[in-house]
Amino acid sequence: MSRARKIGIWAGLAFAVAVPVVLAAFSPQLAWRDPIYIGAGFAGIVAMALLLVQPLLAGGLLPGIPAVRGRRFHRYVGAGLIAAVILHVAGLWITSAPDVIDALTFTSPTPFSDWGVVAMWALFAAGLLALLRRRLALRPQVWRLAHTGLAAVVVVGSVVHAWLIQGTMESISKAVLCALVILVTVKVLADLRVWVISKRRRA
Repeated sequence: MSRARKIGIWAGLAFAVAVPVVLAAFSPQLAWRDPIYIGAGFAGIVAMALLLVQPLLAGGLLPGIPAVRGRRFHRYVGAGLIAAVILHVAGLWITSAPDVIDALTFTSPTPFSDWGVVAMWALFAAGLLALLRRRLALRPQVWRLAHTGLAAVVVVGSVVHAWLIQGTMESISKAVLCALVILVTVKVLADLRVWVISKRRRA
C-alpha cells in the first residue's frame, strides 16, 4: 500500500469521526440544556464513532497496525465503547430516570429507545463473551460466530437508534457516519466469512 493511500485512509477516518462531533458541538439544540444531558449525548456520539473503528481494527483495515496489535486495540476500543454507552445511559438516568426506565422496559413511546436498548444489551453480551472467552473454552469458530453475531446486532441497533433520534447530531454527517459503520461492518464480516468456517467444521 502506498504512503498516500495510507495517509488517505487515516485522514478519512479522522474526518468521518471528527466532523459529526464538531457539528454536534455547534448544534442550536444544546442551548439551555443541562451539562449532564449534553455530556450524555456526546457520549452517545463518541460511541457511534468508536463503532466505526471497531470493525476496521478487527478486519485489519487500518494501515500501519499489524493484525496482532489490531486485535489488542480492538479489545481496548471495545472497552471504551462500553464505557461510552454506560456514560450515555447514566447521564440520561440522572436527567430523566423515568424515560430511561421506560426504555429499559420497552414501554417508551419513542421507537428509537427500543433499538438503543437492544444494541446496549448486545454490546454488553459481546463484551462479557470476550472477557470470559478462556473460561468458557469455546471453540474458536463458535466464539467468532457468537461474537460477530452480537456485533452485528450492536451495529444495526445503534445505527437505527441514532438515525431515528432528531437530536444534536447534524443530519448529513450522521447519515454518512451511519452508512460507513454499516458498510465497513458488512465488508469485514464478508471478509472473515465466519459462517463458512462453521459449515466446514460441521461437515
